[in-house]
Amino acid sequence: MPPRTDTLATVLPAEQHRLVHRGRQRLAAWAALALILVWGANFSVQKVVFNALSPGGFLFVRYLIMPIAAALLLYARHGRRWPKVGRADLRQLLRLGIAGHLLHVGMVTYGIHWSTAFSSSLILAIGPVFTLLILRAYGLERLTRAQVIGVALACIGVLVFLSDKVQGGQWGASGGDLVLLVSAAFFSYYTVAAKPLIERYGGVTVMTYAVLLGSAPVVLVSLPAGLQVDWANVPLSIWAGMLWAVLVSAFLGWMVWGWINAVRGVARTAPLLYLMPPVAGLVAWGTTGEHYTAIKLVGAALALAGVALAQYATPSPHDPVRESVAPVD
Repeated sequence: MPPRTDTLATVLPAEQHRLVHRGRQRLAAWAALALILVWGANFSVQKVVFNALSPGGFLFVRYLIMPIAAALLLYARHGRRWPKVGRADLRQLLRLGIAGHLLHVGMVTYGIHWSTAFSSSLILAIGPVFTLLILRAYGLERLTRAQVIGVALACIGVLVFLSDKVQGGQWGASGGDLVLLVSAAFFSYYTVAAKPLIERYGGVTVMTYAVLLGSAPVVLVSLPAGLQVDWANVPLSIWAGMLWAVLVSAFLGWMVWGWINAVRGVARTAPLLYLMPPVAGLVAWGTTGEHYTAIKLVGAALALAGVALAQYATPSPHDPVRESVAPVD
């Protein structure tokens, strides 16, 4: 007996929907892995660019480019009618711009310049621990016993990791790592403070407005360094690396990451960020000859294990710490 046509009409669209869903999931998974490769390699790319332009020169041109990209994105989404934001929220967005761009990105830039690619990626991966501690300080999160152990393990891992440089007298690199630790804390503050605004306006609006409001202070602070760069004689390779770091890795990277989270869910994508330090280390080893001692590798493993335990030892799958991400710039 042939199947009824009304049953076929119901089954076929459902099957097509499942196939489309699986295809989107597969595409998002490959996009996430590709983005991890981009972000991991970007640490080495940035060090080359910083050496050519100086960190201040890079910040100067980055924040001439970023607001243009943010404005074009808002125009593409909303035309000339950009989302209206209340005065109080504008002040909060300005604070986010200063914390996220002037302080966080500024310190990250100098920290990466002073430190190494692998160290930079590892230190920034500690970000979720700061998110947990900030939420605890605000009374929004209670630490479980496993999370306390995770925080302690992450701190021990970082100390072991840094001890290798301290014993070798690499004070400049050690100072860069400390600057990166502070910058990771600023990013965690940005993550916590931005959440209420994201719930009201959406992630793209908050990101772009924070860029627009935070760019002017960065340009003013980095102006002297920017004027010292002989821009007419900057090689094309450095321009390419700079545009890669600013537009592909930072701006478009976060846009793609937002789409990946929407398709796969934050809980399934955030753990992939733990792959970024190994990728950064392999790229630095293959391109710049950066080498790693056993102590450094043990410290890195302890730190990442502690961060994972602190981030995921929570009874709720929708805990804000579980959904927090490490800063990527």
